[in-house]
Amino acid sequence: MPQLPTRPRITRVRLVTLLATSALAVGGPTCLAVTPAHAASNSVVISAVYGGGGNSGAPYQNDYIELYNGGSTAVDLSGWSLAYYSSTGGSGGTTSLTGSIAPGGHFLVQEGAGSASAAPLPIPDATGTLNMSASKGSVVLAHGDATVDTVGYGAVTSSYVEGSTAPGITNTTADSRTKGCVDTDDNSKDFVAADPKPLNSTAPIGVCGTDGNTQPPPTGTSSTIEQIQGTGFQSPLAGEQVKDIKGIVTALNGGAGFWIQSTTPDDDPRTSEGLYVFGGAGMVKVGDDVTVAGKVSEYRPGGVSNGNLTTTELGSPNIQVNSSGNALPTAVEIGSQGHVPPAQVVEQGDPGNVEQAGLTLDPQMNALDFWESLEGMRIQETDAKAVGPTATSYGETPIVPANTKDVTWTPDGGVLYRSYDTPNAMRLILSDALLPKDSIAPANTGDTYQGVTAGVLDYNFGNFTLLATEAGQHKSGGTTRDVTTAPSKQQAAVATFNVENLAPSDPQSKFDRLAGQITTNLASPDVLAIEEIQDNTGATDDGTVDSAQTTDKLIAAIKAAGGPAYQAKWIDPVNDQDGGQPGGNIRSVFLYRTDRGMSFVDKPGGTPTNSVAVTGNGPTTSINYSPGRIDPTNAAWDDSRKPLVGEFRWQGKPLFVIANHFNSKGGDDGIMGRYQPPQRSSEVQRHAQATAVRGFIDDLLTANKKANVIVLGDLNDFNFSETANIVKGSGKTAMTDLIDTLPANERYSYDYQGNSQVLDQLLVSPALAKKYDYQVVHTNSQFYDQDSDHDPQIVKLQVH
Repeated sequence: MPQLPTRPRITRVRLVTLLATSALAVGGPTCLAVTPAHAASNSVVISAVYGGGGNSGAPYQNDYIELYNGGSTAVDLSGWSLAYYSSTGGSGGTTSLTGSIAPGGHFLVQEGAGSASAAPLPIPDATGTLNMSASKGSVVLAHGDATVDTVGYGAVTSSYVEGSTAPGITNTTADSRTKGCVDTDDNSKDFVAADPKPLNSTAPIGVCGTDGNTQPPPTGTSSTIEQIQGTGFQSPLAGEQVKDIKGIVTALNGGAGFWIQSTTPDDDPRTSEGLYVFGGAGMVKVGDDVTVAGKVSEYRPGGVSNGNLTTTELGSPNIQVNSSGNALPTAVEIGSQGHVPPAQVVEQGDPGNVEQAGLTLDPQMNALDFWESLEGMRIQETDAKAVGPTATSYGETPIVPANTKDVTWTPDGGVLYRSYDTPNAMRLILSDALLPKDSIAPANTGDTYQGVTAGVLDYNFGNFTLLATEAGQHKSGGTTRDVTTAPSKQQAAVATFNVENLAPSDPQSKFDRLAGQITTNLASPDVLAIEEIQDNTGATDDGTVDSAQTTDKLIAAIKAAGGPAYQAKWIDPVNDQDGGQPGGNIRSVFLYRTDRGMSFVDKPGGTPTNSVAVTGNGPTTSINYSPGRIDPTNAAWDDSRKPLVGEFRWQGKPLFVIANHFNSKGGDDGIMGRYQPPQRSSEVQRHAQATAVRGFIDDLLTANKKANVIVLGDLNDFNFSETANIVKGSGKTAMTDLIDTLPANERYSYDYQGNSQVLDQLLVSPALAKKYDYQVVHTNSQFYDQDSDHDPQIVKLQVH
């Protein structure tokens, strides 16, 4: 599991992932082209859309769509319809129309209602039930099968838009056509966000559109970008109305907003010259010189209660375009003299909440301050190095400057998270959110983006992010997947592998690729402890707990890949009691092969709730249940996976294997968050889990100090952590954590946001620590086309 909780991807309200500029650094926007849905100046057009009806603060109870007939004859609407689509293109239903629109007349279509109390609309001319988004979506007007008009508003990523999107709207604003209701087939030019003023067929003839009455007059205190940003983590002017803010538009965020940067920077390295303007994107283009007024606020991605930093922005803007086609401010070269981010100091001292500590930024000393001082500005890296794989679902790649120093480089070109004091805070997340899809080639760890990669610096979900407006040319670093050697006839091969929520519903290709890793890269080990096997219905929360279909499908794929005939042992958990993806009932499973001398000692009786125990002593040491679970009713295992214990025989000699999957790091503070130093609240439970496992190890080694014991799996903690230390123990019964025996720069099995780190571990008892071959088999964590987010590990050893 990741160093921090796996987050559902929540697309930032003001972050557009498709309709945006692709060549901003050369002075002009290049928008993703969408073929106009109809010829310009068609008689009937959509004149207004409003999706906030009945929401909090809404002036009207219902959503509405307004039509206008700009022609000279009446239009019969029989056979006409309106369709709504979500921002990603999902169908939201249709409304059939009847009646007619007089020349120069309006036609009001009432749609779905919200739950809050608000005023009714004027008497509608037609009624539907479409539930439209208050901020982003698309409306399509059609006559039969022919599209007549399309309006995409807000952060739309589908093709249901003309040109660029109309401004994003809210519970209190509608998108209305500009005065005269001219249709240029470019939503961003044809619509402005304005107060909702629905017009029906009784409205005055020939009057259509608005001059954008919600653009407030430029009031407030005359200010600059630098004064707004200030010398701390939050603006000293937050909550205030400001005006006369001058800058060049450097990037557009679809229809949601835009960034500006001062052309007259001050000489204070603590103050950023960049600023995000929320709203009004349809009024500007890259290279415009603008004067802006608005209200200063602090935006925190993910909500007010999380550990993310805020970013300063200007809302409800009044925008004056002074000139166009201006050169963009020079991007700050990260890694150049005076602009080297501190690699291993996030925030010196113990300030707690940095936003409330009254800190003045010190960009030369603290990485958090360094990046904060560049918020919203144009930055660039030359020959940026990928230190983690691209998360292709999000178009995000962790990068560092090519001349990065004061780090431990892994053999494949990553940077090692080797202690709590080495955060590698020079990392940025490179995002393609402002570029057309697939503009930036996906990378493996160690790859390079040759040349200049430039954009604006943002902060999102715990990381500073380079929102690229241009990217360097991808060059492979040559990272390849490891392949272990086959064990000798005398060696037992035991491995651990987290297969990341494997369920029967996963595509066959995932099973086949995992099988390939097991048979080829791991050379078909004798025992394989697998974590994150889901039940037969996967994430469907229907009470199913058995996982035979999942293991059968994996075993069949291994056989088809040329591997041996594996058998599986596990204990079904109590439904919804072991954490993980809701409904999935993940558990650890033993796979084992019997054709080389390994056998499983089957001792029935183990259940989800009874505990395995040690029996006998000396050579007769055994356990009462095989498979069994360690102390499963202990509070340490609440909402978490219970360890699975199995007794095996290798060529007749006893071998005890304990498969683990400790609780995740969910709830821990982020490395680059507002709480410094980060607090690791989740480790309290892992310490209790480690104590329970160590107690069982002690029971085995007390009964027989020569017992052959292997403890392995996803401990969800670092090799230098207290969790690992508890499991290791001390003195004559200390377990050897095999990852500690590798060279320091090879100690990793996982990559989280560009930090190569240890989460999976394999420990052996003193009797097995005399002679072994051990390897972390890097097959996933450094690759964008990974089959799991974890690398497997394997040990080959003699059992006496």
